[in-house]
Amino acid sequence: MFLAKVKGNVVSTHKNRYLTGHKLLVVQPVDLEGKFLNTKEHIALDSADAGIGDTVLVVKEGAAVQQILGHKNAPVNTMIVAVVDDYEVTE
Repeated sequence: MFLAKVKGNVVSTHKNRYLTGHKLLVVQPVDLEGKFLNTKEHIALDSADAGIGDTVLVVKEGAAVQQILGHKNAPVNTMIVAVVDDYEVTE
């Protein structure tokens, strides 16, 4: 799992039938200070009703996504599982 910020929406005229009704978002990983990491962006299936600018918790593992969706039919391995309201890091 990793923290990320939602940067945009993905709009498509056709998509896999198992993705119908699900929103796809562009996310980019962030560090614990909320700064973008110098990594690639990801397209993630949204299960938490996230929006652009939200900090989110993202899971990137096919088995976890299959458990959340309840089936193995969707071609997804990256999913937003929570909108993060706040977090605290203690040393």
